[in-house]
Amino acid sequence: MNTPYGLSRRRLRTWIRLLRITRRTENHLREFLRVNYDTTLPRFDVAAALYRAGKPIKMSELSQMLLVSNGNATTVVDRLEKDGFAARKPSENDRRVALVGLTEAGQEWFKDLAAAHEAEISTLFADLGHDNLTVIRDMMRRLEGEPDEQDV
Repeated sequence: MNTPYGLSRRRLRTWIRLLRITRRTENHLREFLRVNYDTTLPRFDVAAALYRAGKPIKMSELSQMLLVSNGNATTVVDRLEKDGFAARKPSENDRRVALVGLTEAGQEWFKDLAAAHEAEISTLFADLGHDNLTVIRDMMRRLEGEPDEQDV
């Protein structure tokens, strides 16, 4: 197994396993959010980005934060706005630009949702202790090829 072919095959199998774990976890979270909160993972992701921003941001910034197209972000923001969780307002500097942020109701909704999301992730990863998580974090940093200053 020490041949270059063996190592290459192990890397491929590791990639497949990482992908399978990611997809399984993501699918579980999609179902969890749908069943328990009548929402979607994209809505959660948009709300999380807006919550982290802490102030209204440009739609283009939101799209970049989420690594999605402006159209995808707009569709999700439209739904959040319809439900009263997000609001758009024109930029004071450029009236052609719309800023989007969470409403007070959206902030409260997201806080509850984020707490439930964190608890569900904790349940999914319950077999992993601090030492395991440190090893995984360090390996992911190596794979990313650059140091991550934020502790995960």
